[in-house]
Amino acid sequence: MKLNRENRLLIGLCTAAAILIAKLFSIQILDDKYKMDAENNSMVYSTIYPTRGIIHDRNGDILVGNKVAYDLLVTPKEVEEFDTLAFCEVLDVTPEFVREKMQEYHRNRRRIGYQSVVMLKQLPPETYMKFAELAYKFQGFRGQARSIREYPFNAGGNLLGYVSEVDAAYLAKHPGEYKSGDYAGKTGIEAARETELRGEKGHNIWLRNSRNRIESRYKDGELDKEAVPGKDITTTIDAELQHYGQLLMANKVGSLVAIEPSTGEILTMVSSPGIDVEMLADIGQHYKDIASDPYKPMFNRAVQASYPPGSVFKLVNGLIGLQEEVFTPNTMYPCSMGFHFGRNKLGCHAHKSPLNFEESIMMSCNAYYCYILRSLLENSKYGSIDEAMDKWNEYVRSFGFGQKLGSDFPSELGGNIPNSKYYNKVYRKGGWKATTVISLSIGQGEIGCTPLHLANLCATIANRGFYYIPHIIKDSEHVEIDPKYKKKQYTMVDTTHFPKVVGGMYRAVNSGFGSGGTASIAAVEGLEICGKTGTAQNPHGHDHSVFICFAPKDNPKIAVAAYVENGGFGATWAAPIASLLTEMYLTGEIREDRKPLEDRILNGNLMDRVKVKK
Repeated sequence: MKLNRENRLLIGLCTAAAILIAKLFSIQILDDKYKMDAENNSMVYSTIYPTRGIIHDRNGDILVGNKVAYDLLVTPKEVEEFDTLAFCEVLDVTPEFVREKMQEYHRNRRRIGYQSVVMLKQLPPETYMKFAELAYKFQGFRGQARSIREYPFNAGGNLLGYVSEVDAAYLAKHPGEYKSGDYAGKTGIEAARETELRGEKGHNIWLRNSRNRIESRYKDGELDKEAVPGKDITTTIDAELQHYGQLLMANKVGSLVAIEPSTGEILTMVSSPGIDVEMLADIGQHYKDIASDPYKPMFNRAVQASYPPGSVFKLVNGLIGLQEEVFTPNTMYPCSMGFHFGRNKLGCHAHKSPLNFEESIMMSCNAYYCYILRSLLENSKYGSIDEAMDKWNEYVRSFGFGQKLGSDFPSELGGNIPNSKYYNKVYRKGGWKATTVISLSIGQGEIGCTPLHLANLCATIANRGFYYIPHIIKDSEHVEIDPKYKKKQYTMVDTTHFPKVVGGMYRAVNSGFGSGGTASIAAVEGLEICGKTGTAQNPHGHDHSVFICFAPKDNPKIAVAAYVENGGFGATWAAPIASLLTEMYLTGEIREDRKPLEDRILNGNLMDRVKVKK
């Protein structure tokens, strides 16, 4: 049967009506979204801020905890006349402050509407409680609890980082994740682990009555959302050791890093001058002073400063030379107050001559390593010095130099290790030779590295040829670290060559005063400390004092790098600092016969040696 035009029109209208009815049923009965949108003007969302995750040290001590503070919120359209002086007295603010704020809200009343805005941030509980007792007198004002950071232990200000209110740039970088008034980690561990630490915000929903006053929970709290606390984090840091390291580095510019060789866990990371944790607790009040400090306390020298490594780098060149078989541990090289080439000389201090490999480490002979580098770059098995240089670069990079180590700490610097391309650009291809770059033999020239690189080198030697990527977060119940931190990273030098370097480092510390060992000041009876001094040339003032060490000699528990800007010889400041830290970690105290040395370091002040831009 054919449908006439009238019937077709009727069927179409019925179909459209059915669709419309179904849609209205869905909107009004099944889906609350549109109903809630319609009610939004009568609904008030009260944010519940989560408790931020706690940061622990390796022994379970709290490095960063939480305490309660209150924000004072105001809903301008709900404010009625109130006693301004009483309000100011309770909250310890001035009438001018209140007047300016209320005028600002009035100017922006159309934009603000019935929104609640923060008038005062982070009120201490005692202040808020005084307000709460009289809150009935101040319609339109209410408190909102939130947790803020507290620091029960004065350790690792730079390391931990700080939390502060997000700004427009941060909001733009993290769209949808935060809103104005939220807080986030900005530096250090707080920033690196923001995702785990921050938790998830919750909310309560309230209803206004016809007079715009809050009277009840929306749907009896059915749509309220509980806040989810942030995850707790366990660091690799030893809080006691970190604190002691900060005392040793007080009134000095530089860094002190300690690693557990068997795991790559960072035990201590001191950057000096640093930030006192009391400043972190109220970063807003202190930020301007910190940022304008010419010594740059927010600059983490342990991972962000690029320095010449000085004589500690001789160990790397020695190991490469052994692997390339350009010399043997028994090879004797002469030193006549330095290495002479043509009319030039790379100087050295007085010591016995000639000497073998272990003795060259013990006495830190410059000439010995000039011979080694020259033999490496003039090695006949390579077709050109360019090829030999690039092979040297490859070896050095296998120790972690010239690149970011891949630690879980933010803002790590990669440093610099030159290659043939660099020197061809500077001198033109064929315009340079081994003696042109001879300063590389003793860790000078174009080499740049961080104190973390040096601590990692020390851990690599302690392990006899491999390292674990240094890291600062431990596996815990709440946070699992990347598997890469548990994988051994081998150098290109065979492990059989490392014992000779270890022997030289042991003799440098334990040969006794007057024997030629440059690090005898670091010796502690029974600890078998192995170390290497360095004096890095500084064209802007006093040389930098450098020292790396590990202990005990076998099955080492700690590897340390100390770098003191403008400290002079490695044995003067860096070696005592590193050895005292090592002794404290392994024994829990400083021996009586080393107390005078400890006092000299704790009371030493080198700040007047450092030239800063003011």
